[in-house]
Amino acid sequence: MAVTDPIADFLTRIRNAQQANHRVVEIPASRVKKEMTKVLYDQGYILKYKFDQETGKGEVIKIALKYDTVTKRPAITELGRISRPGLRKYVKVDELPRIINGLGIAIVSTNKGIMTDKQARTANCGGELLCYVY
Repeated sequence: MAVTDPIADFLTRIRNAQQANHRVVEIPASRVKKEMTKVLYDQGYILKYKFDQETGKGEVIKIALKYDTVTKRPAITELGRISRPGLRKYVKVDELPRIINGLGIAIVSTNKGIMTDKQARTANCGGELLCYVY
């Protein structure tokens, strides 16, 4: 079965793995998904990640999910898709959203690469709003 929205699939796999309390989740790799994984790691939402070449399957991303040591709750409370294939959402730099007053992040695809909303404001460039995380 072909996936029509690979980024939504990426987010859903992470969401489902956290609900099932999995430690590691495997996701088929693409350039955009790799960059989004790096952003999630840099912002502290995941423990670590690894890009693996699976035999017969192609490249996969293995993500070690992060949980609170005391409460066992996942580091990512909410993951949501903003722009989607049927309705793309592009914003200028002054229209970039602040997710929970700056506590969360929006992942933006800009002409300078995939970055957070804060980094996009600093780089003074808008782009396509991919998703939000908090």
